[in-house]
Amino acid sequence: MNAAVFKAVIPDQNYWRRQIRCQAACPVGTDARGYVRAIAEGDYKRAYLIARGPNPLASICGRICGAPCEANCRRGCIDAPVSIRALKRFAVEQFSAQNGGVASGELLRRVAASGRDPICRGSEDIAAFVRWLGDGAFRRPRPAGERVAVIGSGPAGLAAAHDLALMGFQPTVFELEEVPAGMLYTGVPEYRLPRDLILAEVELIRSLGVEFRCGVEVGKDIPFSAIRQDFAAVVIAVGLKRSRRIPIAGIDAPGVLGAVEFLREMALYRPVDLGERVVVIGGGNVAYDAARAAIRQSGIDASRSALRLPGVKRVTLCSLESLEEMPADDAEILEGDEEGVVRMNRVGPKEILIDEAGRVRGVRMVKALSVFDAEGRFAPKFDESVVTELEADAVILAIGQRGELSFIDPLRDGIRLDSRGGLEIESATQATSAPGIFAAGDIVYGPRLMIHAIASGKKAAREVHRFLRGRAIRPEEVELHLEIHGYRRENGYEKLPRAPVPVRPVAERTAGMAVEVERGYDEAQARREASRCLDCGVNTIFDGDLCILCGGCADVCPEECLKLVSVSRLELTSELERLIGARLGDLPLERTSAIIKDEERCIRCALCAERCPVGAITMERYTFKETWQEEPAGDGSSPAAGEEENP
Repeated sequence: MNAAVFKAVIPDQNYWRRQIRCQAACPVGTDARGYVRAIAEGDYKRAYLIARGPNPLASICGRICGAPCEANCRRGCIDAPVSIRALKRFAVEQFSAQNGGVASGELLRRVAASGRDPICRGSEDIAAFVRWLGDGAFRRPRPAGERVAVIGSGPAGLAAAHDLALMGFQPTVFELEEVPAGMLYTGVPEYRLPRDLILAEVELIRSLGVEFRCGVEVGKDIPFSAIRQDFAAVVIAVGLKRSRRIPIAGIDAPGVLGAVEFLREMALYRPVDLGERVVVIGGGNVAYDAARAAIRQSGIDASRSALRLPGVKRVTLCSLESLEEMPADDAEILEGDEEGVVRMNRVGPKEILIDEAGRVRGVRMVKALSVFDAEGRFAPKFDESVVTELEADAVILAIGQRGELSFIDPLRDGIRLDSRGGLEIESATQATSAPGIFAAGDIVYGPRLMIHAIASGKKAAREVHRFLRGRAIRPEEVELHLEIHGYRRENGYEKLPRAPVPVRPVAERTAGMAVEVERGYDEAQARREASRCLDCGVNTIFDGDLCILCGGCADVCPEECLKLVSVSRLELTSELERLIGARLGDLPLERTSAIIKDEERCIRCALCAERCPVGAITMERYTFKETWQEEPAGDGSSPAAGEEENP
């Protein structure tokens, strides 16, 4: 029987960055490990500044982010991921503008100054802007540059406006609703995202010099052509503010609502007559938002009593997917079950049933056999012989969303649309086919996480800079490996189970839309959960010239992630062969040894370093810092006519 062959990777710069898996997964490069470890150490101010640096909506992400950092957390390879999103909420609650902790100008000055800390700072951080601007200190921007229009004030629009202001432009945000923040305000229920938190973040962005014009519908209240004429560039970030419909009988009957439109009415505290029996069709987070909002609907407005509208008594959520396949977050499903959402899996709508008056009276559902084909494409199959009829006074559709781009005339505006009516863009720059018109957020790539929209908005801002100033800005990185003397961890950190995020009792949280479901961690809970972080910026570094191949490090490793093996058992790549040749010359591979490490299992306990009798193993922190460097755009772009280039 042949001996096992091990795959080995030679560490390079990208290798060390990838080890910090939470940061690598974040679209804006937030050093989640940095703020989590700061919480564990009790330095909450530092934790907040790290979280806020690259993310203008950090406090909102602490409530509702889909947390790709958490899904990628290495602790999940051991037992369960660190509760990163809840820890971000804890950090930002200490110093956020909502709590009056730090005035906006002082907050941003501190964020920029914190960039001197030896942590992992990506190019999206405010500190990177400060270093790029060249004076080493943050001052409130005094926009004197070109005027830039941002259409839509959701996450992508807010992020774009924030960064445009930092770069010295004059952003004006046009918002259809009477309140800023777009779908954050009208699409996310208040029990998940408090309204004062949203408005506090908007006010901070406004303080940078961003102008908000709310209650303005582009194409109706102001022509798109007028915006193009009055502004040097435009970022379209209108999101997906319309619900998709399905072509079945009865779909246009009174009482059939789109989830997006329903949530909007609820957010604006407008009574919706749902009756007593509600059926929600869909299996994602928006479906659960609608179902859980419907349960709270009876207490939404005092005018309900005056109007004698009935309260909802039963909400049934019908999903094509099985419980295991449902795209909704596990917490949404669990909390929905607790609140009384009746869940039906593996069913699809066949027909909306109508009464004599033409209103909804029910839904005919058929059994779903499968949702996706062998290639993973959406291709549901049904057994129409298995039929279920549900009584309903209202049906809410949560089966997808679409954008509203009726303000664009492709011929007039020179903006190409794709076959589905969406914007056709250049993916590398997010530019449309019309010069100076860029796009960002869900309208570009469909529904994704909020943090993806934020990253897209920030990217659009950089591309506006490239277009108007004729110079691209590119990240430049400096990296360091710092030896940690006297490295220690919290006692028993490797044994701590993940702490569930505290929530309010069902009766309390369903009393109204404004009652937040999650309570969040208190200080003791936050520090305990944060101490579970494996601190993946710390690495075990082996000095092969000192190693005596005693195997003590492998013997003492509690996770058995170290092995001493013959080099002949390594899977040889051309890169590895070159390294072996340079180090070992013509020695037979069977007579040489290597120490290999499974990074997925390493808990950074330092027992190997303590055990090594010759000091061949050190604990070192990897840190990097990115800043912006300007260079010619290389595409013939030049500053707008009449504008001087910045020095």
